[in-house]
Amino acid sequence: MSQPNTTLKPPAHSNELKVDFPADHVLLLTFNRPKSLNAMTPTMADDLRRVLDWFEAEPQLWVVIVTGAGRVFCAGADLKAQISRWNNDQQQNKTDEQQRIAADVYGFASISRRQSTKPIIAAVCGGAYGGGTEIVLNCDLVIAGEGSKFALPEVKRGRRNPQGVLLTTLKLASEMLFLGRAVDAAEAHARFGFVNRVVPPSEVLPTALSIAEEIIANSPDAVQSSKEGLLISQKLDFHGTLLAHTGSRASTRVYKGENIKVCRMIRTVNTQAITFRVADWYVFDLFDHRRA
Repeated sequence: MSQPNTTLKPPAHSNELKVDFPADHVLLLTFNRPKSLNAMTPTMADDLRRVLDWFEAEPQLWVVIVTGAGRVFCAGADLKAQISRWNNDQQQNKTDEQQRIAADVYGFASISRRQSTKPIIAAVCGGAYGGGTEIVLNCDLVIAGEGSKFALPEVKRGRRNPQGVLLTTLKLASEMLFLGRAVDAAEAHARFGFVNRVVPPSEVLPTALSIAEEIIANSPDAVQSSKEGLLISQKLDFHGTLLAHTGSRASTRVYKGENIKVCRMIRTVNTQAITFRVADWYVFDLFDHRRA
């Protein structure tokens, strides 16, 4: 594993969120309310918004992993904080909850509707419920511990999921939204398709870190441009996506930036490996399969 950058200085945040740099170019965010099953408070949500906005702008960070301390990834919104807000709204005759949701461009926990061009990995142990599942569904890669549960149970309580749900088909989305039942990690992987890998609980974070290492071994410009293309494709048809993506700033960085320029090539005769060093950051091996 690459050594973390110790010079990075994240924004101020409370102890409800842990911020770490487990490897170079990798940010690790841990929801840190284990006694409350990492239920999301306004304080934690504000912490996440500030830190993730900083992450977006920090060129030395290319991937973020989000996980939860203790036995649950995130149990959704903190009901005590919600009830307090609802009571205050009632006393002040406020009826603007729908407007607040629409104006919240980043969604639940500043993640569920965030359109980041940098990869977001969820490392889930125990389970994710309500808003916790909404977070997971907007992550690019999801590593789940065996036996983990995912649920969108809002309909059982007379509410809905306002902060964004994206599944592979409307029928699968309907099943989770209308029934409100929990699905386990195996089903989320094999049938619903929003979990990439199911591993023993002790291997969840190591697996997520290993995947992050694989990502940062690639060109950050190419990775971010590729993700931008996926985001655009959710809004436009194929032709529109092609045109918008080809002319984007992220694509320009790929085609005209330093990372595409090969600075040195060394052939190792014994292993037939070709090593390319691109700019100052990018080293990878390609194996030459030509016969000796």
